Amino acid sequence: MPDQVAIAASILAADPTRLAEAVGQAEAAGADAIHVDIMDGHYVHNLTFGIHLFPALRRCTRLPLAAHLEIEHPDHYVADFVRAGATMLIVQEDACPNLASIVARIVELGAQVGVAVNPNRPLDRVVPLMHTLDLVLCMSVPPGFGGQRFHAEVLPKVAQARRLARDLKRPPLVGMDGGLGPETVPAAVRAGANLLVVGTAIFHSGAVAENMAGLRQAIARANDADGNSSAAGEYPGSTGRCCENTGRHGRPAP
Repeated sequence: MPDQVAIAASILAADPTRLAEAVGQAEAAGADAIHVDIMDGHYVHNLTFGIHLFPALRRCTRLPLAAHLEIEHPDHYVADFVRAGATMLIVQEDACPNLASIVARIVELGAQVGVAVNPNRPLDRVVPLMHTLDLVLCMSVPPGFGGQRFHAEVLPKVAQARRLARDLKRPPLVGMDGGLGPETVPAAVRAGANLLVVGTAIFHSGAVAENMAGLRQAIARANDADGNSSAAGEYPGSTGRCCENTGRHGRPAP
């Protein structure tokens, strides 16, 4: 049985003048989803992509599109991103005063929903909602910029999220985002991550196909070290690929 660890290719690290090409290369190399970091210059000190990118990306790929909303007041924009074609919306836990409300709103809109937790934040606010989530994303760098150093101190949080998820009838994916590459992926997988958001290690240098192959080899090493072929398990109700076209709640993704 193949490993069930999904890779979401983060185009924050891609050449902004060649995004369509980068997305096509990632899809051809076996990426499971495209991860789009939305930053507003307020929640983090960086400006990146906007809503209008999503229809353009949809013309380039059949892969699921995850919109990671690293912005203030994400509740003002979730409906717009769903209408634009985002398959999954990921909100930052600390940017949502009423986290339960925005999670319920995203579910109501028919999209899949993830919550990201920064390195210095606990899982406390996420735990009561895990049964409604498709993804718990543990940030292994502070949000805002790509190419940062991996924060290994986040690994126990990933293991905690995995333990909690296993007790649920429909467990969410447990992801890591930031500083991931062939050297750090094995630790992430051994901790329990079954979704890896990777940007720099895919797009920064070298051939995308070779970089993706290196990541898959790193996942395999972690699985071999654990003595099984699937360190984190299969996404419930799917073929094991992240963000399938039907969400875990049984609703069609946009």
